[in-house]
Order: sequence, then C-alpha cells, then structure tokens
Amino acid sequence: MTPRIRGNDYTVLQPPALGSPWTPRLRASVVVPAYANQAKLDLTLAGLARQTYPADLLEVIVVDNGSEPRLRLPEIRPRHTRLLVCGTPGRARARNTGLAAATGDVIHWMDSDVVPEPEEVEAHMRWHHLAPYLSVTSYLRFTTAPLPDPADVAGTDDLAKLFEPAEPHAWIEDLVERSQGLTRSPRPFSIHIGGASSVSARLFERAGPMDPEMILGQDTEMGYRLAQAGAVFIPDPEARAYHLGPSMRMRDSAPVNRVSHALVTDRVPGYRWLRTHPARQWKVPQVEVLVDATAGSYDDVRATVDGALAGTVTDLAVVLTGPWDELAPEQRAPLKDPSLDLVLLRAHYTHEGRVRLATAAPDTLSPYRLRLPPGWVPGEDSIGGLLAMARERELGLVSVLLAEGSEGVTAARLERTEAYARAALVTAEGEDADDAVDEMFGTYWADGETHGFRAAAEAPAYMNPRTAYRKRVEAQAEVERLTKEVERLRGQVTKWRDEAAKWRKSAVEFRREIGTLRRQVSTLRGQVSALRHAQGLRGIARGLTRPFTFKKS
Repeated sequence: MTPRIRGNDYTVLQPPALGSPWTPRLRASVVVPAYANQAKLDLTLAGLARQTYPADLLEVIVVDNGSEPRLRLPEIRPRHTRLLVCGTPGRARARNTGLAAATGDVIHWMDSDVVPEPEEVEAHMRWHHLAPYLSVTSYLRFTTAPLPDPADVAGTDDLAKLFEPAEPHAWIEDLVERSQGLTRSPRPFSIHIGGASSVSARLFERAGPMDPEMILGQDTEMGYRLAQAGAVFIPDPEARAYHLGPSMRMRDSAPVNRVSHALVTDRVPGYRWLRTHPARQWKVPQVEVLVDATAGSYDDVRATVDGALAGTVTDLAVVLTGPWDELAPEQRAPLKDPSLDLVLLRAHYTHEGRVRLATAAPDTLSPYRLRLPPGWVPGEDSIGGLLAMARERELGLVSVLLAEGSEGVTAARLERTEAYARAALVTAEGEDADDAVDEMFGTYWADGETHGFRAAAEAPAYMNPRTAYRKRVEAQAEVERLTKEVERLRGQVTKWRDEAAKWRKSAVEFRREIGTLRRQVSTLRGQVSALRHAQGLRGIARGLTRPFTFKKS
C-alpha cells in the first residue's frame, strides 16, 4: 500500500541506512545539462562513475546545450552514459531534452559543475523506493579549490580532501532548520534546485516539463508545479555533493532576484508577498472558481459568477463549464431557443478577462479551486475568509453547507489542488478521494450563512466602485479628523496632567507648611499654657502673702 504522508511530514518514512543491505529495483536517470567547460563536466562524470547505486540501474544523459567546440564523453564515466545535443539555448530546454530521453523511474537533475559523493545517488533512491511522489534534494557545498584530475575524483575515498574548505548552501540549510526539516514549511517546493534534486518520473508525467520561458527561477517554478502534482519534498543531509565554484545567486544575488522574481511572481501564487498590486490578474491565480453553467438558469449562474468577481479576492479566475462548442443560437425565434440561457451566458462573459469558458473542468495550477453551485452568491469577503481558514489550518478541503432539505445537501467546496493530486496517487479503486485528503491534509465543514453566502434572491446589491471609493475617501477624512481630535485631546490631557502635577506639588508644599504651622501653633499653645500656669502660681502666691482681716459679726 502506498504510504500516505500528511502535509510534508516525510518523517513517517524510514529509509535504509546508507551502506546497509537492501534491494534496489528502480532505475535512475541522471540528467546533466552542460554548456562548455569540459573540465568540470569530466569531474561530474568521474563522481557519477563511482556511485554505490547499482550501475545497471543507473543511466546518465549529458545534454550539450550548443557548446563550441562540442562536448565529449570522457574515459571516466558511468557505464550507461549518453551524450545528446540541444542546440536551442536555455537550461530548461536542455533539461527537457534529457527528460524526454530518460527511461528511469526517477529523474535526477545534476548540473555539470557538481561532483557527487559516492553515496549521493543511493541516498536519493532509498527514499524513492518508499513512495512514488517524492522530490529529494542534496546538500551542496561550494568550493573554490583548484580542479583536481578526474582520476583523483574517481580514486579518492574522501572528496573533502580535494574540495575543502567549502561553503554550505546557506539559504537552503537555513530554510530547512527554520521549518523543522521542511515538515512545517508552507512552501517546501522552494527546496527544489536543478543542481542536485531527484523527482519521481510519475510526478513529471503529471506536472509537465520545465518552462522554457523561464530564463531564471525555473527550478522554483518547476518545484511549484511538482507540489501541485502532489509531491513531498525531502532535504537529505546524507546526500552530499560539491559545487565547483560559487552559484550564480552567490555571485550576483540582487540582479538574480530581480529577474527571477519578475518571472516567478506570475506563475507561483505561493509567493504572495511578491503580488503587491491590489487588483491585477496573474497567469496562475490564487484560486479558481468553478461554476457549472448547465446546473442553473442564466440569472442564477450570473449571480454566482458576479458575486465571485466582486469580492475582496481579486487574484481569482472563474471557469464556467458548459457545452459552448455545441451552441448554435436560434436566429429567427431567439426567445424559443432551448439553449437561450447558455447563449446569454456565453455572450455575457466571452470578453470578461477573469472568466474562461470550458467544456469540462480543466486541470489547474492554482493552489485552490472553489466549486460553487449556481444560485448561491458569496459575500464580499466569503472567499477570502475561506482561503485564510484553509491556509491557517493547512486543510485539504473546506466544505460549506449552503442548504439542506429532502433532496439532500447543497454545498460549496474549497479544494486544495495538491491534496487532491496526492490523493489520486494513493487511493485504491473505489475509494473516496475525500477520505484520503482528510487523512493527509484534513477537512472541515463550515456554515455558509456565517461565512456570508446567500441565495441569489437574498444577496445584497453590489456597491458601485466609485461609490465605494468616495465612501473610502470620506472614511479616511473622518479618520483624519478624529485622529486630529484625539491628538488635541491628548494634548489637553497632557496639559491637565502637568497642571495636576503642579497642584500635587503645591499640595505637598501646603501640607508641609501646614505641618510647620501646626507645630508652631502647638509650640505657642505650650508656651501660652506655661505662661498661664506661671501667672496662676504668682496669683496664688500673692494671695498667701496678703494679711487676713477679721470682721465682727
């Protein structure tokens, strides 16, 4: 049974230790695109000639991408090595030439300036024997050591003696460390590099070849498509190789990022921070909304499509399915045309850039697909809220309950593309794909009314964009006014606090003065009491010294 990996947590797999007894059965095709620099190619092939993986299960395809003079195969090379020529410039085209000629169960990209350790191919292939939907990447070290002789590479038991000191692939190792070995990364496809990555051939059948329009960033774009095909990405620190010289990104990081970002942004929705424009369309949108035009009336379908287009998520496309190629509009009595509603829908949306008319649900590269039944209208932020929930919880499916009655349940479905692609790779005949998605990614039921979905008859009218703009300007003006008022009040409060502080200081001083006065009063009272006491004693004394006079009665 094919193992079911949850998310990108490949730690459930237990590959055999390198050098331990196990029985390889899968064929590996190492595709090496090359342009000029015969000396480095000779070292790459010398490294591949000493692999521990069985030679009968290993083929190497070198693709000369228009070198002058032409490249040749050196004496030291793997037994099954072929040299092809691709005269059209471009690494993607050279790799595609090798991909088309490959016969292996696994395709292993390797650049012509990379020298693998003897166990490198075995390290990759032990993973691929465990599941048919993996992408494995080696750990590279970048060396500036003088180039050795190919015989030295083929004969040494330790490449470090030839190529150290060397630098690690810093950004990849940092990414791996920050994401617990990529098991917690939201974009594990970023690890896919053409220098030393291997992928199940079955995934390439689903994802397609490399994009020749990508002059840079093609590895990342290919990694994204592999992810949408269901891939799990594994960085293996025991798969090691040396890169001869620094990479292009290490030499010219800023110019490389400038070019690759310009190309990747249109094709990889996962890098949302690159899509800074609030409303423009992209080649691969964040979400694709699928609506069946035959499942409702013109009015119901239009309400649903327009609701999707009017929401806060502008990085969106609508696919409207129906028998568009079969329509033949009635010219003499159009109102009696049984296909009138479909004719109207085609006319209404043919020239809308974000709506595509299709005869069936096509494969999608969008990370999410929302299936909406006609007659149900998403609220302004309904789709945005569902996307946020799916991303935050890393769900494979969010089902939205819209209505429930005697005829059953009406629901919308937000499906994660890679989840259903992987489910297709692991489910047995007759098994419900939703069950496999729940096991590998998780599913959730949400309430439609809570998330703003309404029946078409109950949906509120859309706000005119200019009206919305004016309301926003008014709101901003009110915010500015209130901000100024808050600042004024803060200033007043500060003034009051300062005055209160002064009052408190004065009160303390008054209390001190009062205390002093009280002490003085107390002293005076004591003195007065003493004086009165003294005066009383003197009066008594005078009375005692005065002579008595007796009167006769």
